[in-house]
Amino acid sequence: MRIPHKAVVVVADGRKLLLLRNEGDGLAPNLQVEHAEEQSNPSDGEQKTDQAGRAASTRGGGGFAAGGGTMGEVDFHQQEEDRFAADTAAMLKKRALDNDFEKLIIIAPPRTLGELRKHYHKEVSDRLLGELSKDLTGHPIADIEKALTAAE
Repeated sequence: MRIPHKAVVVVADGRKLLLLRNEGDGLAPNLQVEHAEEQSNPSDGEQKTDQAGRAASTRGGGGFAAGGGTMGEVDFHQQEEDRFAADTAAMLKKRALDNDFEKLIIIAPPRTLGELRKHYHKEVSDRLLGELSKDLTGHPIADIEKALTAAE
């Protein structure tokens, strides 16, 4: 994938964000860090204090089943990752509306990428040059550049 000069590359997962700008050209990218962010997000078990609630479940004519069932459990860790992705999309919206970038490339794991897509503003979508469904948040910038140039 060619990365135009001054294009913004976002590398994100559910708790880390790298905002890079290409100071090189399309053939020889030179990604520079403009912004880095990391959110503390302990595991779901560390965030919970109680077990899921219990409820009587109805059966047929309104009677209650013996023993009832459990209420749906919230995964607080995943909820925070989804919120982080929504916040990332909001930041991109603001930058797009401020004309901070003309071209954008997003690199994120499949689940984060899906959550980001739910929140793309039209201005962000219009500037989106491509997406790469990979988790590269813990990789050096040289590896990110290689992954992008190797992508179709």
